[in-house]
Amino acid sequence: MTISIIIKTLNEEKRIAATIESALAALDGRGGEVIVADSGSSDRTVEIASRYPVAIAQITPPALPSCGIGPQLGFQYSRGDYICLIDGDMLLDRGFLDEAVRFLADNPSVAGVTGHVEEMLVSNLEFARRVGRLAPENRIGSIDRMNGGGLYRRSAIEAVGYFSDRNLHGYEEFDLGIRLRSAGWGLHRLDRRFVQHFGHTVNSYRLLIRRWKSKYLYGIGELLRASLGKPYFLQVLRELPELKLWTLVYLWWVVSLGLVLFLPDKLMALASVCAIFSGVVLLVSVKKGSFGMGLYTVVAWFFHAAALPVGLLRGRRQPSDPIESRLLGKPA
Repeated sequence: MTISIIIKTLNEEKRIAATIESALAALDGRGGEVIVADSGSSDRTVEIASRYPVAIAQITPPALPSCGIGPQLGFQYSRGDYICLIDGDMLLDRGFLDEAVRFLADNPSVAGVTGHVEEMLVSNLEFARRVGRLAPENRIGSIDRMNGGGLYRRSAIEAVGYFSDRNLHGYEEFDLGIRLRSAGWGLHRLDRRFVQHFGHTVNSYRLLIRRWKSKYLYGIGELLRASLGKPYFLQVLRELPELKLWTLVYLWWVVSLGLVLFLPDKLMALASVCAIFSGVVLLVSVKKGSFGMGLYTVVAWFFHAAALPVGLLRGRRQPSDPIESRLLGKPA
């Protein structure tokens, strides 16, 4: 049984060498291949990757970068019985693949298995929030998606048509997870490390702006658009607590706008709006343990809520269409 390790990249020159070396080390002694799936890097990512015995696939116009396009690009060129997906700023734990393959062999109804993503840089509020977040998808055992990647059974991916939706700028792991689960497959998290992740160190608020510009925040709206008419659409609505939160944010905005428009005393109206905002930030700060984390969380809510309808209205291509690309290198 062979393994294809797909490394998603977009301007990862700082980490790509170490990521590739960790992937090659994990494959040592077993059949497999490493595929660098590049979404159009403008730095030295491809140059550095070309020094190693790996295949390098890079998108070409009219294909555009997105979170969903990288995994599908790598899958398009892969040949392994198992597909391991990681990012270009991760280090794959050397012993993970052996344990993951054994688990899949013992559990034929499971499509994918992952482990813990150890965040190495948590000075950024976003990644600090991830470390402290007790979400269902991060638990041990049965999970609904494999955030951060993992090892997938190729036959399961082929059974649901494609690896990842090229249109999605976010939530591609959830999309794959719900398509697999609706087809009767399971997903599982082992109680062991899968990768070390070296995330962004940029200021958290700048990261939010960058994610808006890169369309990353459009992901949940694009996911809803992709799910329309599918048998699992209602399941998507049930399983995304973010949707309830964004609905509350919209109601908050409506109430605030109503106060400004209909209260005769505009100064009082603005004071009321500011008081509501301050109260929410204070409550979230108490829950999160710091004012900085509380303020950032509320601002992030606003960005995500504003992005949802934009993503919902964006046009789509067929997710299973071949991705326009070129093969720049092949394993030695």
